[in-house]
Amino acid sequence: MQLFKNEKSFSTIFFIIVLLELISGNIESLSQLHYFTKPLILTSLIVLFWSKSKHLPKAVRNITLLALIFSLTGDILLMFVGTSADFFIGGLVAFLLAHIMYILTFLKKRNKTINPLPIIIILLIYAIGVFYIIKDGLGDMQIPVLLYLTVILTMVVMASLRKGKVSNKSYNLVVVGALFFMISDSVLSINKFYQSFASAGLIIMFTYALAQYLIVMGILKQRD
Repeated sequence: MQLFKNEKSFSTIFFIIVLLELISGNIESLSQLHYFTKPLILTSLIVLFWSKSKHLPKAVRNITLLALIFSLTGDILLMFVGTSADFFIGGLVAFLLAHIMYILTFLKKRNKTINPLPIIIILLIYAIGVFYIIKDGLGDMQIPVLLYLTVILTMVVMASLRKGKVSNKSYNLVVVGALFFMISDSVLSINKFYQSFASAGLIIMFTYALAQYLIVMGILKQRD
C-alpha cells in the first residue's frame, strides 16, 4: 500500500502541512502545533523519497536520504534555540551536513563540460553582499557562518552543473530549489545577525519548505 498515490496527492498534503506550519508559527494560540507541523514537513519528504526513489542508484538514494535526515535534525534543533544557544550551533552543523550530502548527490550528475566560473562569480557577489550586511552582528559566529556560506554556495554551484546530464525538468527543479534554500538561509542570517523583522519567519519557512520540496522532486525525476 502506497502512502502517496501520485505527485499531485503528495503535493496537496505537503503544502497543507506547510500552511499549517506557517499559521502555527505565527499565531501564539496555535504555537504548540508548530512542534508537530515543522518536523512533519521533512518527515513527509523522507517518506515520499523512500517510497519513490527505488529507480535511483543506491548511492544517490542513500546520500539524499541522509541530506533529508540531517535537515530534519536541524529543524528539530532550531525549534529549541530559545532554550540554549547550543541548539543553534547544533542546527547549523546539521544543515551543514545536509548541504554536503546534497553536494555529493549533485556531483554524481556533474557535467564536466560546463564552466562553473560565471555562476561562482555571481554567487560570490551575492554572498559578499549578505556577509557585509550581517558581519557586525556575527561576533564569535564569524568563522562558522563563513564556512556555512561557502558550503551552501558550493551546493548551488553543484546543482547548476547537472545541466545536460539529467532531464530539463529535473535540472530546473533542483536549481530553483537550491536557490530558494540559499534565499531562506540568507533571510535567516539577516534576521538573526542584522535586524529582525515581522515577516521573517514566514519568508524563511516558506522558502525553505519549497526548496526541499523542489530538490526532492528534481532528484526523483532523475532516471538513473
